[in-house]
Amino acid sequence: MKVLVATEKPFAKAAVDGIRNIVEEAGYTLALLEKYTDVQQLYDAVADVDALIVRSDKVTKEVISHAKNLKIVVRAGAGFDNLDLAACTERGIVAMNTPGQNSNAVAELAVGFMVYMARNTFKPGTGSELKGKRIGIHAYGNVGRLVAEKAKALGMEVWAFDPFVPKENMEAEGVKVAETIEELYANCNYISLHIPANDKTKNSINYELLSKMPKGGCLVNTARKEVIDEAGMEKLLAEREDMKYITDIAPSNQDVLAEKFGNRFFATPKKQGAETAEANINAGLAAAHQIVSFFKEGNIRFKVN
Repeated sequence: MKVLVATEKPFAKAAVDGIRNIVEEAGYTLALLEKYTDVQQLYDAVADVDALIVRSDKVTKEVISHAKNLKIVVRAGAGFDNLDLAACTERGIVAMNTPGQNSNAVAELAVGFMVYMARNTFKPGTGSELKGKRIGIHAYGNVGRLVAEKAKALGMEVWAFDPFVPKENMEAEGVKVAETIEELYANCNYISLHIPANDKTKNSINYELLSKMPKGGCLVNTARKEVIDEAGMEKLLAEREDMKYITDIAPSNQDVLAEKFGNRFFATPKKQGAETAEANINAGLAAAHQIVSFFKEGNIRFKVN
């Protein structure tokens, strides 16, 4: 078996060394394609591989057509928008992600975002504290649960909404459960957003929903750009001078928002959620372990197609 790690933006050396150990101990061969500058290099590299590990690299139908032996592709990270799932399914290729490996990194960023906005983006002036404030966790999955844990340590009152998580599970962890999304937004000073982007959620964080937030409310987005109704957000920030928005995924209208709303809006220049050394290593090692488990045991636990 031949496993290829194809990363335009490479893993840390520690991650590559760990992946190599896992793959070679299983009796497989590891190949590396790092910092490639032309997609043809990727086409050539996948020609004879059985498994593929990528980060944000696009695994398109064309890439798959060049990978005649490919049986599994793993995206080292939680999102998998960069994988053509239909093309994988058509070819009988298993597509996976590595959920949970970046969760702590994203959760810490979300908390850092709240501190940043509470303190006027570190500009002169009187800020506020997080202690005693209410935070609403919109989607109580791996990241949401960790944000809740850290928020409780800061003395915040934690609320959550997630129809896919049993109410008693959230309550057992000291979380107040909102029965509806509207209730969550209406009751919380901060909303930490962790929903995926799909047909039901795209543009769902809209003017009507956001306008329910209390005075001084702040939306923290470490999820996806597509879930925000950007025109609605602009309208809300224009009408309510107390509202704030901070995001790890730059909106299409970010220049307008930055110019109009100053300290009340901030977007990272490039997505930072999973950009820690620890998350980088964890996701890479998890991808290698999942490939070995797939070939040795037929394990498809993290299959996404």
